[in-house]
Amino acid sequence: MGVKRILTIAGSDSGGGAGIQADLKTITVLGGFGMSVITALTAQNTLGVQGIYEVPENFVKKQFDSVATDIGIDAAKTGMLANSRIIKKIAEKIREYKIDILVVDPVMVAKGGAPLIENEAKQSLMEELLPLAFVITPNIPEAEVLSKIKISSVDDMKKSAKIIHGLGAKNVVVKGGHLSGDAIDILYDGKKFHEFISERIDTKDTHGTGCTYSAAIATMLANKKSVFEAVKAAKEYITEALRFSLNIGGGHGPTNHFAPILRESQRYTCITDLKKAVEKIKAEKCGNIIPEVQSNFGYALPYAWTEDDVAAIPGRIVKIGEDVYTIRDPAFGASRHIAGMILTAMKYNSDFRCAMNIRFSEDIISICRNLGYVIDHFDRADEPEDIKAKEGSSLKWGTDSVFSRRDTIPDIIFDRGDMGKEPMIRVFGKHPDEVAEKVLTISKNLK
Repeated sequence: MGVKRILTIAGSDSGGGAGIQADLKTITVLGGFGMSVITALTAQNTLGVQGIYEVPENFVKKQFDSVATDIGIDAAKTGMLANSRIIKKIAEKIREYKIDILVVDPVMVAKGGAPLIENEAKQSLMEELLPLAFVITPNIPEAEVLSKIKISSVDDMKKSAKIIHGLGAKNVVVKGGHLSGDAIDILYDGKKFHEFISERIDTKDTHGTGCTYSAAIATMLANKKSVFEAVKAAKEYITEALRFSLNIGGGHGPTNHFAPILRESQRYTCITDLKKAVEKIKAEKCGNIIPEVQSNFGYALPYAWTEDDVAAIPGRIVKIGEDVYTIRDPAFGASRHIAGMILTAMKYNSDFRCAMNIRFSEDIISICRNLGYVIDHFDRADEPEDIKAKEGSSLKWGTDSVFSRRDTIPDIIFDRGDMGKEPMIRVFGKHPDEVAEKVLTISKNLK
């Protein structure tokens, strides 16, 4: 079949977070070949839009013809279309080249509040472009303009979607990001509604969200996904890109287009690196640092979010005398406890993706101090009762209590245990080899 060709028709964002730049990043990481028709140049950054230079419609036409007559177009999406002349020209070209898969993101206002479209252009968009849309993706303020109703609930979103569908769009996605609670998007396909629900990501860094979402939908549709499948996949993608959005600049930072892809692409490397470090530990007689409950050794993917994103040792690292063994190779989701501590560390510094638990003794703590390791601890007696009652929460609470009062991640975090809880030391690092070296150095100094 070959790579699918997706055309983005939008404005250029000099800050790189939205517009053409966001679209091309999204199309690329989702496996498509991105092409562009630039409708406007903007001088903008995370703080706002400082200037807009509209591209003459004849040059917009020339860009479109260049792409369509040579490369071809499997799907297209529109973003910022600053005036009615450009909108009419784009609509003309969509019809001329018989582009059936068109995703219209009716961009009207920048994240900082600056208008990106003339009033006359709003009417042209509704009359010329909306009837050509296979999917249209307004947010709530845009849906209010298009449907001419006030939206303050999910039911209002559905009413608005029906009205917009009646204006000619085949499928309508009303995005609920401006409402409170979970982030709920509504898809109306002319027959029924579908709700796509995700947790609301608490971040101010949301620049380019709409561009990224619509570009993802267009890419999925080009790859023969149904509308439902395309919106579902795009919703999952934008949620991850928002979860790990980038705190760049002094205003609204951009979404992180690469985060979901980098995480998935690193699975083999993560397992391989952890396995090498475990083999290094197994090659040494270091049973003297393995606790009674045995050890585990974990390594998280970049941008890990759940325990399934952390590789560890099924069955743990066990000792027989001074020798240590494992019964299986590392696997993702193999340890809830070590994963919870690593994920907690990553909230404070995403580079610290690795940890291993070892035996506690005052001698080992002294050795760690003499080695120059940065050491901190928590006291299980301080643990709130509601945390104690929740299975698997104690270690997350303990490590979080340490990280929250520090500017850096320590090498060592220990606790002296509690009723029914074995005292323990955890060794943290950025990479399995680093953690293995720390553990083996402690073991050798203990002999």
